[in-house]
Amino acid sequence: MRRSPWSTLVVLAIAQFMVVLDVTIVNVALPNMQTDLNFAPDDLQWVISAYTLIFGGFLLLGGRSADLIGRRRVFVAGLIVFALSSLAAGLATSPLELIVFRGVQGLGGAMLSASALTILMVTFEHGRRRNIALGVWGGLAGLGGTLGAILGGVLVDALSWRWVFLVNVPIGVLVVIAAFLIVRESRAETTGRRTFDVAGAVLSTAGLLAIMLGVIRAEPLGWGSIEVIGLLAGGVLLLGAFVFVESRSAAPLIPLRLFRTRSLSLSVVALGLNSAGFLSMFFLTAIFFQQVRGLSALDTGLAFLPMGIAAIVGAVAASRFVTTFGTRPVQIVAALISVVGLLLLSRADATDAYATSLLPGLVLFGLGITAMGVPAQVAAQSKVHRDDAGAASGVLNAGYQVGGALGLAVITTLATSHIADAMAGGTAPVAAAVDGFQFGLLVAAVFAAANIVIALLSPTVKVSQAEATEIAELDPVAL
Repeated sequence: MRRSPWSTLVVLAIAQFMVVLDVTIVNVALPNMQTDLNFAPDDLQWVISAYTLIFGGFLLLGGRSADLIGRRRVFVAGLIVFALSSLAAGLATSPLELIVFRGVQGLGGAMLSASALTILMVTFEHGRRRNIALGVWGGLAGLGGTLGAILGGVLVDALSWRWVFLVNVPIGVLVVIAAFLIVRESRAETTGRRTFDVAGAVLSTAGLLAIMLGVIRAEPLGWGSIEVIGLLAGGVLLLGAFVFVESRSAAPLIPLRLFRTRSLSLSVVALGLNSAGFLSMFFLTAIFFQQVRGLSALDTGLAFLPMGIAAIVGAVAASRFVTTFGTRPVQIVAALISVVGLLLLSRADATDAYATSLLPGLVLFGLGITAMGVPAQVAAQSKVHRDDAGAASGVLNAGYQVGGALGLAVITTLATSHIADAMAGGTAPVAAAVDGFQFGLLVAAVFAAANIVIALLSPTVKVSQAEATEIAELDPVAL
């Protein structure tokens, strides 16, 4: 079979489409998983967090492994891990099994996603052909996120929640075969010793897991409990050890010199806050639609569709506005729009009409969340040296994934605690669930509002329309 660059792009794009699809397709199946496997309310968010945290924690190591071991080899290995863990998740019989296999899915996703983007960059030379390839890549990623909620609803209603995972198996097998036939093997040329920063990946992921578990355990145990304090303190110590290891590593997972660039450091925080707001809103609203308003999984997916369309519009508009006004004004306005969207959503009740109480908030949030991501990425990359561009991109992606996982843990824990307090005070279960949904979205709005402060501290950057469009197409918050 002829190994053309465009056939390689098709293979890579399908794999990335599958990974992005998995982020949103699972959300609409959460209530069914909770009922079937008897999930505790404060444990359900781990179905999302286990995936995003491991994905973010090992994204950088995946890219490093691809450069040293072989990009196609790591890409195929990631596909196999992703497909097998999807099969195991679809056959899970307990909450613990499902959470563990979701974590393994995140590892496979990190391996294939990081290596796929590297393969794309070395397959297409810089210029028009690469820009077209990146446009297709980014467009399919955005389409995967938008269609995920709808496809998830179709699978859950027609078959069962298990098929949101099982559908990955045949797709994964076909892409593995195509990869061997079409994708060329390559790896980075290096004259030094080929080393991996496994210690850095393990320390960073373990530290973040400890902190997130401490946040979750604070709900039943209280913030002053020995277990919670121990987990939080242990997480901080592990992250401190990670910084120590990185500062002395010959081939660090994250070159610490990158964080001397103020625009990059602030953008990592901004994208993490953005992810926290998005994942929390999606998680809380998907459950609200089904458990409070009684929508089916398919109807829930369709209810999110206007937000996905608005998100695409927001990314395109932001890519144009940053060329005229610069990054800071666009970032501030976008953050304000996302805050207003969350505040409108937080006013929704169990019986309010969708068109007047939920649709406006969903559309505004969709516009704001992606429009915020574009200027943050433009500002981040503006001051980074060309040789560090790949590492900087990895840091931004990891910050987005990890920030989302930690933010989701904090917001859902607070929302669950609010529901428990309301029911303890005599509030009816449905009314308490509405209170928890509203409170959780108000907390998410605080996260979104923090991006206004980040924007005020960030430098203003202007770029050409071509550069802004390319960044918009690679926006990790594209739905």
